[in-house]
This record gives sequence, structure tokens and C-alpha cells, in this order.
Amino acid sequence: MKIAMLAPISWRTPPRHYGPWELVTSLLTEALVARGIDVTLFATQDSLTAGTLAGVVPAPYSEDPSIDAKVWEYRHLAHVFERAGEFDLIHNQADFPAHAFANLVTTPMVTTIHGFSSDRILPMYKPYEDRVHYVAISDADRSPQLTYAETIHHGIVLDDFPFDPDGSDALLFFGRMHPDKGAAEAIAVAQATGRALAMYGIVQDQGYYERAVVPHLGGTITHPGAVGGTERTRALGHAAALLHLINFDEPFGLSVVEAMACGTPVIAINRGSMPELIEDGVTGFLVNSVDEAIAAVARLPQIDRAACRRAVAERFSVERMADRYIQLYRRILDQ
Repeated sequence: MKIAMLAPISWRTPPRHYGPWELVTSLLTEALVARGIDVTLFATQDSLTAGTLAGVVPAPYSEDPSIDAKVWEYRHLAHVFERAGEFDLIHNQADFPAHAFANLVTTPMVTTIHGFSSDRILPMYKPYEDRVHYVAISDADRSPQLTYAETIHHGIVLDDFPFDPDGSDALLFFGRMHPDKGAAEAIAVAQATGRALAMYGIVQDQGYYERAVVPHLGGTITHPGAVGGTERTRALGHAAALLHLINFDEPFGLSVVEAMACGTPVIAINRGSMPELIEDGVTGFLVNSVDEAIAAVARLPQIDRAACRRAVAERFSVERMADRYIQLYRRILDQ
């Protein structure tokens, strides 16, 4: 089986710090290669893989301002589709622009939809649903207007997330500084409970960050920024809980699974994929408001941190994700 894996080009694959789509693309690629599958990763030239790297884009456009996103995205897409005949299947991880090429080749195609943002994207999905096999990353993120081949949850490499059996008394926020992710709500919970709060993530909405976050920084509320490597995993594990008080229907939420892998329970707003990831009262708490989140902090001693890690090992491992995709590939190719 020869797979062309089409990565986004906003960040390197795998990303240095932020870049959830690129991270999942890398995790799946490496897991497939480890199973002996011939994978060619179409990504930026600085990307890293145990498979074959095919890159025409010199650098990620979110890291190098000299890279024109539109120009290089279409150069990137042309590169993979001009070589489509070399592969048994194309796996698109880079959203709907690839669909513009779908009917120009005969190679079967899978698109993982990393978040169905709104009905506005339907014109580049609906006409291609009989040609492209769509994968949802959670049942909650399925559009009722589309036909899907499968729902496959993301998986992580458990060994990359050391288990912290003790954590700390501090709370954790891990996500974009954007109203959707609930940074202001996390601050409100920390202040109401008298807990320290470490906030990690890129600033995506500068105005929101300056209004809702910056005035509260200092003392026990800190924003170290976006981190990677051991600093990232230590942050995820060394906390009493991850606060994921979202204001949108989260398609998946990698940080939720990563925190639980380290033993850190999650207090999350009960919307989007959260009920699929969190078992209420076992691996965290599903709440409907800031007040309920504040109350949940007092209940954290009820959570067994080892149970959080076990849940990830059973349901969200990279091995499980890879197996599900291989089953899908084979089903498509058998057709």
C-alpha cells in the first residue's frame, strides 16, 4: 500500500510548538510507517518523517513571512496531484482546497476534516462527497449535510507524556488566546478558587488577549507562551486540572487527551466533542458554566489520576488511530 499524506503548510510537520493539524498528520504518518506502510509525506521542506518527504514549500507560512500562503498552498497541492498516479491512495489533511483537484485524478482520496467550521465550507465539500471519503474527528463534529466514511478520534503516543501521579494545586489553561478557548473563563475560575493558573498557547486574537488576559497577568496567573518538548509535557502533567471552558463546539481537543495522559483531569464545558473525550466524574468534570467549574475544582480529589491515563491508553492511542485508518484504507481499496 502506497499512501500520499498531504499535510498543511501553516506549520512544520511535526510542529515545533503549535500546529494541531500538522501534529496529527505527523503522528499518523509515523505510525503507518512503523507498520511497514509506504508513506510519502507532502509537507514543508523542513518537515521530519521516517517515511519519504516530498516538499516544494521552502518553509511554513506561519513561521516565515516571506512565504505567500495562497501561492505556496496551490504549488503544494499541484505537487501531490501531479504525482497522484504513483499512489494507491491520497490522504488529505489540509482541508477543502485539495478537493478542487479531486476529479482530475482517479486515485482514491480520504479527507480528514479537522473541524467543520461552518456551513460556508459546504460548497467545497458537498459536491465531492461521492468522490472523497470524509473522516470526522468526533461524532459531535459531523455535519448533518455530509456523508462520512468514518469517525476516527485522534490518538497520541502515550510514552511521550510522562505520568505525574501527584500534579500540583495549580490550574492549567492550554490553548489559543481566543474567545473560543475560554481564557477569560479560566482566569475567573482561578481567581474565585484562589488557585494559581499557568496559561500556555499562542496569541491568536491580540485584542482579546489585551482586554481579557493581560490585565490579570502577574503573581499567580502567568502566560509562559507556546511551549514544546519536555516543557510542554511537564506543564500538562504538573497541574490539578486542565480548564477547557470553551465557547464553541470543540471538534476534538488534543490538549484534553494529552493532559489526561499525564494524569491531569479536565474540567470542560459540556459541548462539542467533550462528552466523547471526558467521562464525567472519572477523568474530569463536564460543566455548563463558570460557576459549575468553580464548584468542580473542589471535587478534584475525587478523581484518580491513574484512571485518566488508563482512559487515554485504551481509547486515544496513536496505535488505535492508525489501525482505524488502515481499516478504512483497505475498505476503500477493496471497493
